[in-house]
Amino acid sequence: MGKHIVITGVSRGLGRAMVDGFIAAGHTVSGCARSADAVAQLAAQYPAPHQFTAMDIRDDAAVAAWAQAAIAANGLPDLVINNAGLVNHPAPLWAVPAEECDAVIAVNLNGTCHVIRHFAPPMVEQRSGIFVNFSSGWGRSTSPGVAPYCATKWGVEGLTQSLSQDLPPGMAAVALNPGIIHTDMLVTCYGDDAAAYTPIATWAKAAVPYILSLHPGDNGRALTVPG
Repeated sequence: MGKHIVITGVSRGLGRAMVDGFIAAGHTVSGCARSADAVAQLAAQYPAPHQFTAMDIRDDAAVAAWAQAAIAANGLPDLVINNAGLVNHPAPLWAVPAEECDAVIAVNLNGTCHVIRHFAPPMVEQRSGIFVNFSSGWGRSTSPGVAPYCATKWGVEGLTQSLSQDLPPGMAAVALNPGIIHTDMLVTCYGDDAAAYTPIATWAKAAVPYILSLHPGDNGRALTVPG
């Protein structure tokens, strides 16, 4: 029987690749992204029961409405994947504009909290489901120029550890480092050197089955997609 999988940030990169992979494996996806055009294309390619919504996870009220609609359409999620993220343009912390720093924090941390806030209550009531919060190698180490991003991904690690202690038996929260993949975000950080890293399609072939294999016994673990 297929799973109901909720994914944020489905318009491109890892989120888009996961949509294709999970649906190809026979699962139902409820996804969101800020790009209305990308959402319309996904909805045309993958009609109901799949659900795609144009929405900004920084907006708590919008996330609440999305969660209600996703659950009404396809039932409680088996997996909630907090994938959406932003990285700052590399610069010393004092040179990162305030609005850029605020945006990274708002998406990577606040948005993750909003999604958990609105999907968790009915899942906790049924003691069922797994939260997969995308972290990073920069959530477990640091580099110059990406202080706001590192701060948020270290925050995701701590948030996930604490969440795992809040959840009842039968559920799990996992911090997942996807690895270093050739995405637009990596290009922002590495420029042309990003092309030397794992292609998205190659990553998805390993990541999709790995995420599907997660289970309640993984609660609280900090994991990395095998590569």
